[in-house]
Amino acid sequence: MSLRINDVAPDFTAETTEGPISFHQWIGDGWAVLFSHPKDFTPVCTTELGTVAGLKSEFERRNCKVLGISVDGVSDHERWSKDIEASQGHALNYPLVGDPELKVVKAYDMLPAGAGDTSVGRTPADNATARSVFVIGPDKRIKATLTYPMSTGRNFDEILRLLDSCQLTATKKVATPANWSQGDDVIILPAVSDEEARAKYPDGWQAPLPYIRIVPQPK
Repeated sequence: MSLRINDVAPDFTAETTEGPISFHQWIGDGWAVLFSHPKDFTPVCTTELGTVAGLKSEFERRNCKVLGISVDGVSDHERWSKDIEASQGHALNYPLVGDPELKVVKAYDMLPAGAGDTSVGRTPADNATARSVFVIGPDKRIKATLTYPMSTGRNFDEILRLLDSCQLTATKKVATPANWSQGDDVIILPAVSDEEARAKYPDGWQAPLPYIRIVPQPK
């Protein structure tokens, strides 16, 4: 079953580098970012895990937990974490899920059902599609997804920007334009009538086209 935006993120229980978790319970009433890796001891993923460790406070400031997952067991993750700290300058400071039976990556449609039930003997190339990011809201629904090839490191500044947009647009009846960053102007949703918009924005809006109504970002 393919997962789409607004689908409920599959719940799961798993062992992690910080002990067992039940995913939905672990998220609590905040946001979560789940990002996956095809194999331990891979170069690009090593840089990504270290980068996220250095950005943990940025996610926390947004009431967002971070959860990594790699298609290997927790004992391998613990050995890998030493390499991550030594090479990237940041120790792993968030949980990394062990998925040696491929249950979670299958539940999230990152590997097909016929991929087997063990990570043993599988190469990174066998798991190349386990390279997705899921932004999940407090309602446990998927708000955004991104998937990268193994050869391209993920841009976590962009993922923070995406999270900012998802959090803003979840409550303010606005959309964010191309290249938007926190504090930039936004677009009133088409579903909002002009009458409702005037009540919210008495100073009016810029309208380069009849269907584009630009206003300052709401507080």
